[in-house]
Amino acid sequence: MKYRGIKQTAALLLSAVLLCGCKGETKNASAAEENSDHLKIVTTVFPEYDWVKEILGDNPGGAELVLLQKNGADLHSFQASAADIAEIAECDVFIYVGGESDAWVNDVLTNNPSEKRIDIRLTEELGSSLKEEEEVEGMTREEEENGPAYDEHVWLSLKNAEALCNVITEKLAEADPEHAEIYRSDNEAYQQKLNELDQAYSTAVSASERKTVLFADRFPFRYLTDDYGLTYYAAFPGCSAESEASFETVIFLAGKIDELSLPVILTIEGPQHTVAETVRNNTAGKDQKILTMNSMQSAGLKESEEGITYLTIMEENLSVLKEALGN
Repeated sequence: MKYRGIKQTAALLLSAVLLCGCKGETKNASAAEENSDHLKIVTTVFPEYDWVKEILGDNPGGAELVLLQKNGADLHSFQASAADIAEIAECDVFIYVGGESDAWVNDVLTNNPSEKRIDIRLTEELGSSLKEEEEVEGMTREEEENGPAYDEHVWLSLKNAEALCNVITEKLAEADPEHAEIYRSDNEAYQQKLNELDQAYSTAVSASERKTVLFADRFPFRYLTDDYGLTYYAAFPGCSAESEASFETVIFLAGKIDELSLPVILTIEGPQHTVAETVRNNTAGKDQKILTMNSMQSAGLKESEEGITYLTIMEENLSVLKEALGN
């Protein structure tokens, strides 16, 4: 079974639309006038939010930046409130992933059309670089889906990040021509940081004799492993709703660890790693490290306020990856 973006009921959507209308009618005129020249940018997930912060830089235009997934709720279980829908209806630029987990966005945009709002759908902007989610050998099988399911974890590729930040920059420049060159300059500086980290990943993988990673968990890192030519095994696809691995999956993964002499079993962020522990207990050595790579699916404002950024998370992921590859 796949996670699905929570679909709003007709009643909720109607309530949200009415709420937006009421806010438009009752908002203090002077306040509206005061904010009319400032961009309002709404993002759905942490990577988008952090990218925009970098592009805004010192934010000379006084743009308002909103993160909907602010409390650390998992991407797949996030439920948009009426207030969230109002934020989208009122903004100038709206950035969202466009995968199954935020399928609710389609109804919101249909019911809240706007001539001024610029909508940026990341999966659409990637074009041919968008990948289908895949089921590799050993995974606990999912229910059959109608048609292909696309891998929505597009931010877990530094190459994608570079391309998407370029798109976001030009859309912000279109929405705020007065500060366009500042946004482009900030993006250029950020592109250099992204590229340097991309090169660090390439160097680390090239220097390692081992080219395989194993996740006893969901696997949202396909874009990253494909970027650097890594092979992977995992318990579940990236958007799986499963938490209990089958006996066959546990034995298969444990066997691969023994066959390839893998020193590390990887997981994604979360409080429990029982599948990883079960897999380890079924290996010959039972001494592998269990390490976590952060997919940023649960990151929110708390992390941002603590100084955690997209780059710092990807740097930490590189350190974990190096250990998993035996560097």
